[in-house]
Amino acid sequence: MRHGMSGRKLNRTKSHRRALFANMAVALLTHEQITTTLPKAKEVRRIADKMITLGKRGDLHARRQAIAFLRCEVAAKKLFDILGPRYKERSGGYTRVLKAGFRHGDCAPVAILELVDRDVDAKGAADKARVEAEREAEGSMEEMA
Repeated sequence: MRHGMSGRKLNRTKSHRRALFANMAVALLTHEQITTTLPKAKEVRRIADKMITLGKRGDLHARRQAIAFLRCEVAAKKLFDILGPRYKERSGGYTRVLKAGFRHGDCAPVAILELVDRDVDAKGAADKARVEAEREAEGSMEEMA
């Protein structure tokens, strides 16, 4: 019997699974939309909803719990400063899973996991800022030469 056994194992050890979910939750909170396999998306949805609930609470204990799980202070800062107030009036259901067909290599079902009422400009914003900073650094290096 499988009483009280919740969650998928995803053919990983417990530590690997926790690290996977933490990394995917950070990516979701940062970019507000990620593409992954359907079973992973359904599992990360549970964790992301819990993190946003912590962000809505906004107290010091909730902040420490989020940082302990996510291990990324930048994502935790966004969670408490931007996402918590955004979903203050919503009572659950912060994420959405959209099926996106099948992956070409192994025909695994693919899904898009996104935040409801997401900021469209958030996806890739950190990467765009990093590329722009690198270009400015190259420009200043060329001026010095």
